[in-house]
Amino acid sequence: MIRENVTDQYHRPMRDLRISVTDRCNFRCTYCMPKELFGDDFASLPQEELLTFDEIRRLVKLFVSMGVRKIRLTGGEPLVRSGLPDLVASLASIEGVEDIGLTTNGLLLGRQAQPLYQAGLRRLNVSLDALEPERFASINGRGIKPAVILKNIELAQSLGFHLKVNMVVQKGVNDSEILPMAAYFKGKGIPLRFIEFMDAGNGNGWSFSRVVTKQEIYERLSRVYDLEPVEPGYFGEVAAKYRYRDGGAEVGFISSVSESFCSSCTRARLSSDGKMYTCLFASEGFDLRGMLRSGVQEELLSSAIRRIWEMRVDRYSDERTEQTVLRKKIPMSYIGG
Repeated sequence: MIRENVTDQYHRPMRDLRISVTDRCNFRCTYCMPKELFGDDFASLPQEELLTFDEIRRLVKLFVSMGVRKIRLTGGEPLVRSGLPDLVASLASIEGVEDIGLTTNGLLLGRQAQPLYQAGLRRLNVSLDALEPERFASINGRGIKPAVILKNIELAQSLGFHLKVNMVVQKGVNDSEILPMAAYFKGKGIPLRFIEFMDAGNGNGWSFSRVVTKQEIYERLSRVYDLEPVEPGYFGEVAAKYRYRDGGAEVGFISSVSESFCSSCTRARLSSDGKMYTCLFASEGFDLRGMLRSGVQEELLSSAIRRIWEMRVDRYSDERTEQTVLRKKIPMSYIGG
């Protein structure tokens, strides 16, 4: 496949596409969909407004022709959308797609891991914010205990998935879990990613005072473990990675707040209702679904995507202040993390 070299105003290429397949989620995590705002009567998008799998495939082929190599399926919680293995198989067959991953809270992974693996999925990121049962139950807002998630992680590992575990760290909420989480997943040989609490959306009560920075987490780990840095695997890799010198696994840090990586961000985002976003902290998107369903030709769709990326100037994390935090932003549950 011949790829275009599409770059934005800061010469950042488009290499990664994150696709939200649903805005629904079976958790109500305090940093994403707090139940005070997303109650049981919260109106998710109706089925007819979601991109169909055929529409997703059509768009992915256009994104790939412009340089996208990696696809990540997100939500909401992607496993609540039925037929997901069919979508994985369809995307895996597209020439030029080099990697497909999926981010999940892991609750439904027990019955879906095998079909997803058979469909061609190989990479999973599982979100888990605590090992202490009551703490995790409180964070996820549904009373779910970590044992079921840990069991499903073990199942996925036994099937051959390449796994990472994501932990969003909040001061005074779960920062006491940093060392227990590190010890547990080091023992399992599974990479753990510590994610700084971000101001995605406007409803998660974010403030600078609740952020545990990469440096703070690294210092806590270094009191117990001897860590050495790992070189980035590719341009645009967001996690700063370290390995344990005595073996085990890796840890990584996603430090959007304290050490911005805007300068190397290569991610485009596609919402479940077909809007293209050029930043996690965007205020508005560009309606590709409307173009699709109005019957426009591939060439016009391609031109629209190219123009959107070439006009991109997003540097939100570089520019974050107490004032920009108040800017209207799309909820993370709508466009994925």
